[in-house]
Amino acid sequence: MMEKEDIALLIKQKNDALIEYLSNQDNDLWEYAPSGKWTTGGHAKHLLQAIKPLNFALSLPRIVLKSRFGTTNRPLRSYNEIVDRYRQKLEEHPNVVFGPSKNLKQPLLKDKRYFLDRLQMEHMKLVYKTRHISDKNLDELVLPHPLMGKMPVREMLMWTAYHIEHHTNILATNYSRIS
Repeated sequence: MMEKEDIALLIKQKNDALIEYLSNQDNDLWEYAPSGKWTTGGHAKHLLQAIKPLNFALSLPRIVLKSRFGTTNRPLRSYNEIVDRYRQKLEEHPNVVFGPSKNLKQPLLKDKRYFLDRLQMEHMKLVYKTRHISDKNLDELVLPHPLMGKMPVREMLMWTAYHIEHHTNILATNYSRIS
């Protein structure tokens, strides 16, 4: 089982890599979308839309989360199991987008700094919350994920770290230059 300090560091490392990539990427690529996919800005907005509800949920009292979503009813998965399960779900549901990202309005270049700052701020909040949540709440409380189903908070945090890496890799592979 991954300890909360390790999860917090992983989230920070993955976010730092994302911010470095986005900061160093040519501004002309912010609004570029290969093959009708999201723009670079769209990926940034999607990641922001994914983390804000998580930070909000982790601000709620335990009783609210417990009454709304219940508690875990299975053993915790490892980081690698979560990554493998997520990849499998993506293969089963190709090109399906959930939640607020379903009709994603692509951010303009003039909004790039705002998105980078907000991503940085939200991830700093998440790292702080990860370090300060009890192990009991990490392992017992569950949150809903639109693709993965209900997940214990510890797993949701590990998934969040991978989700950042997943999008950073997509950007680095497909958005490095205009083809």
